[in-house]
Amino acid sequence: MTSQSGPGEGPPDPSLTAVMSERRQLINLAYRLLGSLADAEDVVQETYARWYAMTQRERQAVVSPGAWLTKVAGRICLDLLRSARVRRESYVGEWIPEPLPGRTEWITGWSGGTGADPADRVTLGESLSMAFLVVLESMTPAQRVAFILHDVFRYPFADVAEIVGRSPAACRQLATSARRRISEAQPSAAPAAASSEVVRAFKEAWEAKDIDALVGVLDPDATAVGDGGGLVSAEPHPVHGSGPIARYLVELRDRAPDLTFQERTVNGQPGLVAQQGGTIAVVMAFGLAGGRISRIWAVRNPEKLRPWTTAG
Repeated sequence: MTSQSGPGEGPPDPSLTAVMSERRQLINLAYRLLGSLADAEDVVQETYARWYAMTQRERQAVVSPGAWLTKVAGRICLDLLRSARVRRESYVGEWIPEPLPGRTEWITGWSGGTGADPADRVTLGESLSMAFLVVLESMTPAQRVAFILHDVFRYPFADVAEIVGRSPAACRQLATSARRRISEAQPSAAPAAASSEVVRAFKEAWEAKDIDALVGVLDPDATAVGDGGGLVSAEPHPVHGSGPIARYLVELRDRAPDLTFQERTVNGQPGLVAQQGGTIAVVMAFGLAGGRISRIWAVRNPEKLRPWTTAG
């Protein structure tokens, strides 16, 4: 992408700095909508390509470049979400959103906003968790876009309506139904310190291959889901129950005794990274309920682990 003006269009675009400063928010928005950093980066690239495809006069006529960029990015994401349902049907095994390393720029970065009751909204940090993203996957594309834009990024429904292509009242209803689904599916988040203690106990039990200790830290109705994407081996179906999960983990440890574990922040929450031969083999995110692990999301697909190869 170039900042040069087209032939005969005069000096460089004076709004370049303001336009490029929106990149961070656009990435934050697109990742939450799509669950994929690679796709989010593609969306932002396409958004900027459309901005610079306009003449300088057309760009200068845009009253709010940030709102214009968000509108375009939102529409691109909406189209991708509609096609993603078809792509996911051909995905090998279970699909889990791409896990992100503990980098604060994915959590912070947008302080604007107007409008409705703040109690209707989740914070940017909460909207980053794997549990949250997994619930979003169960929503329709329109629900997801309306909810994220309004409840997370604080866009008024009048603006959301222009992106979704429905009335403000319809968008309000979409966000309300999405909010209800989030509330029903997600237990109250445990404090980070408490979550860290549970994840550490899980790690130590797994390292020791202690089935009883693993069962003790897992909710009796826990579910573990793996994502290999057909590129590496992974359990093709979810494993249910603390006993079966514990036995599966111990068997996995027996097959790969050189696995080493690190406690890391995954999508803003305490998680684990397992390495084998100096290479990241799996990134694990957890959902907790009642002081025990109720959900395990284990991502092995190497295409989804690329951010971890450069994370500090």
